[in-house]
Amino acid sequence: MLDVKSSADIRQAFLDFFAERGHRVVASSSLVPGNDPTLLFTNAGMVQFKDVFLGAEQRDYQRATSSQRCVRAGGKHNDLENVGYTARHHTFFEMLGNFSFGDYFKRDAIKLAWTFLTEVLGLPEERLWITVHISDAEAEKIWL
Repeated sequence: MLDVKSSADIRQAFLDFFAERGHRVVASSSLVPGNDPTLLFTNAGMVQFKDVFLGAEQRDYQRATSSQRCVRAGGKHNDLENVGYTARHHTFFEMLGNFSFGDYFKRDAIKLAWTFLTEVLGLPEERLWITVHISDAEAEKIWL
């Protein structure tokens, strides 16, 4: 179990956990995407992998993990008007992510997430609440 002292400890533990499980650690991409005219800022960890998910690009790895610097100042996930009023709304943050490009899917992703939270970070299982999208019967079945 990790002795958490800082957000840097959590970040490094996350990247190490996934690297130990065959994921390539990929550096954070630019906050201003150079190849995506639909975005003003990088607003999610998957932005640098968008072309991979769309089938327009291939990488020499099938698993990736990253700590992506993100800015959210508008659009679908816009909560700019809440910044400063709550402790959880920010315009800049780092998004930890693990990605599989055709290598594994929900069952393994769920197992990896649960293992990281409970075994590495030591979060008590009984204090974790799991939610799934209403239309995702597959994920619900895996969790149950």
